[in-house]
Amino acid sequence: MTQTMPSTPGGPGTACAAPDAAADPIGTGLIKPGYHPRLTNDDLAPLRKQSWSSYNIFAFWMSDVHSVGGYVTAGSLFALGLTSWQVLVALIVGIAIVNVFANLVAKPSQVTGVPYPVMCRSAFGVLGANIPATIRGLIAVAWYGIQTYLASHAFVILGLKIWPGLADWADVDQHGFVGLSALGWAGFMAMWVLQALVFWRGMESIRRFIDFCGPAVYVVMLVLAIYLISKAGWSNISLNLGEVSYTGWSAVPVVLGAIALVVSYFSGPMLNFGDFSRYGKSFAAVKRGNFLGLPVNFLFFSVLTVVTASATLPVYGRLITDPVETVAQMDSMFAVVLGLLTFIVATIGINIVANFVSPAFDFSHVSPQRISWRTGGMIAAIGSVLITPWNLYNNPEVIHYTLETLGAFIGPLFGILIADYYLVRKQQTVVDDMFTMSESGTYWYRGGYNPRAIIATVVGALAAVTPVMLKAQPFGLEVWGMAGAAQYSWFIGMGVGFALYLLFSRDARRRISPEPVRA
Repeated sequence: MTQTMPSTPGGPGTACAAPDAAADPIGTGLIKPGYHPRLTNDDLAPLRKQSWSSYNIFAFWMSDVHSVGGYVTAGSLFALGLTSWQVLVALIVGIAIVNVFANLVAKPSQVTGVPYPVMCRSAFGVLGANIPATIRGLIAVAWYGIQTYLASHAFVILGLKIWPGLADWADVDQHGFVGLSALGWAGFMAMWVLQALVFWRGMESIRRFIDFCGPAVYVVMLVLAIYLISKAGWSNISLNLGEVSYTGWSAVPVVLGAIALVVSYFSGPMLNFGDFSRYGKSFAAVKRGNFLGLPVNFLFFSVLTVVTASATLPVYGRLITDPVETVAQMDSMFAVVLGLLTFIVATIGINIVANFVSPAFDFSHVSPQRISWRTGGMIAAIGSVLITPWNLYNNPEVIHYTLETLGAFIGPLFGILIADYYLVRKQQTVVDDMFTMSESGTYWYRGGYNPRAIIATVVGALAAVTPVMLKAQPFGLEVWGMAGAAQYSWFIGMGVGFALYLLFSRDARRRISPEPVRA
């Protein structure tokens, strides 16, 4: 039985080695004799090599942040009635929290070389881990569809710019199906196919792609900001967007709610960040990449977002928080085409890393011998069409409702993962036992399932989603305080899941004490 200790990533106690995993596309795992086929394939097994640098992790977060969805979500915070500086405070505090949590999630997978769903076997059991894997996979399908829809809007605008005669086909009332116009469907499916082609080439192609995407969006955003400032004149730009409804202490609850929404927005990629940190050549490299890609990068991106959105008011006479629409307003056809294509490419990058790779691992985990990494990804792609994502992200109120609902289910999974690895297991992982169906295995629990983790997940999710549901006042039922509590759905779910799992596992905590690494 092999144990990994936090001080020896890739060392003699692990079932993985250290340097270059990204050099091979997928299927780089080391399958040992005795690993059960029901729990193992090349994509889920501990990596043979780990080589992602700080820049690769930095580029991952750049692709995640520099998306149309990120811009639109940040812009939606201005609808809360806050001043620009209050929104910036919310964005920065929120991303600092994400940075801390991303580091916590990163370490278990980087040390062991296994993806998020396999890491969940420690808390949920070797078979029970399919529960968090399926939940995270389904949520990724929703996000995949949302991001694809947001970027496909660029295709629609591009088509109308080049061929204005297509306007009738962009009218959902004349030529629409389940809420999306014929031209919208064409754009959505074009994005869908392009993303599938990049994904199909494997992790190394994805790594190279995201290394390009993040910086490319910065170039376009900077050019767009300079263009708008030159047109408006700096003196005509006000950083107070919309009507300011909250000042002084009355703004504090709203700012806290905005911080919670930022965390909810990143809760998906944050939860399964282990799918990427497992490729890191060291935990220190992952932490550096997180710092550069989250607080530092997000601060600059947030300022750029505020300035760009602010400049649209004097230039176009209205506030535009969608960068695709902002680019479409430019006079130069060349600039419009270049800008829109860049946003399309960038969103492909973020969508693949955040919402394609995750369900690929998650669905493969459910049946490793029948569902490969690529097959899992294609299941997610097909599911993203069936959920009609354009109905989940079409105005600020719906955006916030979607984030709160998704956060309610992600929060408990995060809390349980952190509680198990750091407090119950004390950063000890028996890697080989994650791949055995033996009843004497560390993670067998009861028939392969850990009832404690499952109960904590169900109770945490119910506690978190209840305010979100009651906020909508079903059957005319109005419950005081639900609207405020709904904003914190991720934190409620995380806190309840964390506390209950610790409470249920108190006996296990007393039994586990740090030991030397055993080969």
